[in-house]
Amino acid sequence: MYKIVKKKSLNPTVTLMEIEAPFVAAKAEPGQFIILRVDENGERIPLTVAGYDREKGTVTIIFQIVGATTEKLNHKQEGDCLQDFAGPLGVATEVDNLHKVCIVGGGVGCAIALPIAQKLHAMGCEVTSIIGFRSKDLLILEEEFQVASKELHVMTDDGSYGRKGNVCVPLQELLDKGEQFDEVIAIGPLIMMKFVVETVRPTGIPCKVSMNPIMIDGTGMCGGCRLTLNRNGEKVTKFACVDGPDFDGYEVDFDEAMSRSAMYRDFERHAYEETCNLFRKESGKNA
Repeated sequence: MYKIVKKKSLNPTVTLMEIEAPFVAAKAEPGQFIILRVDENGERIPLTVAGYDREKGTVTIIFQIVGATTEKLNHKQEGDCLQDFAGPLGVATEVDNLHKVCIVGGGVGCAIALPIAQKLHAMGCEVTSIIGFRSKDLLILEEEFQVASKELHVMTDDGSYGRKGNVCVPLQELLDKGEQFDEVIAIGPLIMMKFVVETVRPTGIPCKVSMNPIMIDGTGMCGGCRLTLNRNGEKVTKFACVDGPDFDGYEVDFDEAMSRSAMYRDFERHAYEETCNLFRKESGKNA
């Protein structure tokens, strides 16, 4: 069992938890993920490592409450335990030989981008960060990005905080000014990453994206997380759990990935509503 040693609400739909998992903490690197089960009857869900403390033996996860399992997870409190917490899985983000990088994060994807920015900063890399949210109420991790970045741009769709617009606006401005990044790293919703890639494409600057499709086992056995890459005129199948989650953004078939990600949306919504109703009934009984 894996104890929750810290729980913090970052905004109304996003929660941070610090989990006691010394063996995972000893090996975890930015870009990798874990697979957890809330209880013995729970489903397996992947969550990217948002931080780790090797001395304390803890791993930080940040998740958005969007489905039945994340709703159950959010009802856990400090001192409670999780059934399973397996990892680290996936390939760590490659950061060697990078001296100037632009990191673009969208929504809860900023939780994945932050440890990468922090590691690059610690290595002496010049980090420019662009983070975007729908509104001020959904803003997370601004202070942490400020510390890890030489330059930080905060965007909101409605203009309620920072600048109004999407993350591609300041990115395009930087590229138009002639900024020569060694790499652009984009992490967030699929549609955001697709447009970041298209913004960067004319420059030829390497553009990396972090893919988080549906996963089941996390070891490449089920094939649920498969992605299609267009490589040198040929379609190549890769699996996000073992070949990723980082991929060359120029190669990813985003349209197919978005179509696959929507396949179970109705089922997920139904499961989420059932879980919420269950907690409401239990709360009523205990009142």
